[in-house]
Amino acid sequence: MGKINYMYCVAIDNNLLNKISNLGYLPVGLGDSEFSDGWITDKDGENIANKNKFYSEYTFHYYLWKNLLHKIPNNEWIGFCGYRRFWKKKINYAKTFEDMVIKEIPEEWNGYDVIIGDELSLKEIKWIKVLKYGKKAFFRNPKIILNKKYRNIRFQFDMFHGNGILDKAIGQLNLQDKKKFSDFVRTQTSFNQGNMFVTKSKKIMNNYYTVLFDWLRKCEDIFGFNLDGYGKTRLYAFLGERFLSYWFKENTNYLEWPIMFHDIRK
Repeated sequence: MGKINYMYCVAIDNNLLNKISNLGYLPVGLGDSEFSDGWITDKDGENIANKNKFYSEYTFHYYLWKNLLHKIPNNEWIGFCGYRRFWKKKINYAKTFEDMVIKEIPEEWNGYDVIIGDELSLKEIKWIKVLKYGKKAFFRNPKIILNKKYRNIRFQFDMFHGNGILDKAIGQLNLQDKKKFSDFVRTQTSFNQGNMFVTKSKKIMNNYYTVLFDWLRKCEDIFGFNLDGYGKTRLYAFLGERFLSYWFKENTNYLEWPIMFHDIRK
C-alpha cells in the first residue's frame, strides 16, 4: 500500500537525528534541548511549547494541528511514535530493529479509520506497587483484592497520579463525553499505550484535537502547573493517554496494532 510519508518520531536528544531519519520518519525535537537543522520542533507559529514539561508529546500534536495539518495532502497516513516506542511489523523472523519497525503501510490497515496501540493490561499490578504508590486508591476500592475487574483505569490512575484527580478532570469534559468516559475508566482494565495513533483522516484528527485540547485547557484551571514528581509532572499527557483510548474507540473504526519498546539512545 506504499510508504508512510508522515510518521512523526518524537525525541528529546539532538544526537538521534540520523537514527530517526534513516528509518524514513520525520524527526520531532521537543523539550529544552537545542536541535539542529533537520528537526521539526513545536516552537514556531501557534504553539504551547512552554507547556511541554507537563504535556509531553501533546505540545507537538497541538503544533501540528495548528500549523502543519492543513499542508498535508488528503488521504495520506499520518502517524506518531517516539524514540522508545515504535509500531511493530507482525512478523517473527526479523533480526534487527530496523527490520522490525513499520515503514510501509500494512495491507491489514485497509478499511480502518485509525490504528491505535495494543492494550496495556492493568489486572496484574504488583502488590508492592500498590503498597508504595496506591494506599489511598486501595482503601477507596478494596474490592481489588478479590476481583481483578476492579483494577481498572480509574484505580490505576488514582494509584500513580493522585487519588481523585481523574474524576476531577472528567468533570471538566463536555456533556457528550463526560458520562461515557467516566464509565469507560471504571469498566476497562486496560488502555491503549503510548499516546500513539495513525490515521489518514484529517477530519478525525481535527475532531479529536478539538475535544482533547479544549478539555486539557479546562483541566489547567483545576490542576495548574505546580506539579512535582514523575506521576504528577506530565499529568496532562497521562490524561490524554487514557482519553485517546476512549475517544478513538467511541468515534472511529479502529484497529489495534502492536507497539514495541526499543530505546534508540542505546
